[in-house]
Amino acid sequence: MGERDLKISIAHLYPKLLNLYGDIGNIITLKKRCEWRGIAVEFEDINIGDKIKEHDIYFVGGGQDKQQEEVADELYRQKDFLTEERDRNAVFLGICGGYQLFGHYYQPHDKERLNGISLMDAYTVAGNTRFIGNVTARTDFLEPKTLVGFENHSGLTYLQGDTTPLAYTEVGNGNNGKDKTEGGRYKNVFGTYLHGSFLPKNPHFADYMLELALEKRYGEPIKLQPLDDKFETETHNSLIGKSY
Repeated sequence: MGERDLKISIAHLYPKLLNLYGDIGNIITLKKRCEWRGIAVEFEDINIGDKIKEHDIYFVGGGQDKQQEEVADELYRQKDFLTEERDRNAVFLGICGGYQLFGHYYQPHDKERLNGISLMDAYTVAGNTRFIGNVTARTDFLEPKTLVGFENHSGLTYLQGDTTPLAYTEVGNGNNGKDKTEGGRYKNVFGTYLHGSFLPKNPHFADYMLELALEKRYGEPIKLQPLDDKFETETHNSLIGKSY
């Protein structure tokens, strides 16, 4: 099957509330990397009150606690459907606040616990230190193996069970500043604290997501043809090892 015969569907969950630090750039990257290959893209914004329908990729960005509270309630009402989508190998990417809501809960300092939707075995508690700055982390499943981005969070996330780290930090604090982990993964559910935005700086991870989503849709592995990523690669490489 040629790339120009392929189609993919993407849902952006709650973009009006969770879109800190240019998180919309992640959606733009996914769409453009499909379009440049001739892959048709179906796209839908999901806002408060909308019923979430079946898609190949679901994206949730980051936000302040107030916006996170609104989204937490809405996501929890649709938890069963999203869990079914996870188990059908749909691809999820959550950034910062979105990542925290993929776990079991987020516990702020002085407010009630926000229920997550348990797409991964993880939990988050508010910390006393804000982690702000550049991050370089290393994966064991990508080529190149590095991921770069910018973190700005005080939540401390801890992974459990079958949820594995997305990467291990070489620069920056990652999940909690203690165990060197950055982000999490369970099945095709990914979470990360990397803003700024994440996918334009890491096009190899964007393509990895697209390949997983195409395999989910068509039931067989599909290898994407490389794009001319000269400028994207130069940007990525310029940020490797960049300190706070």
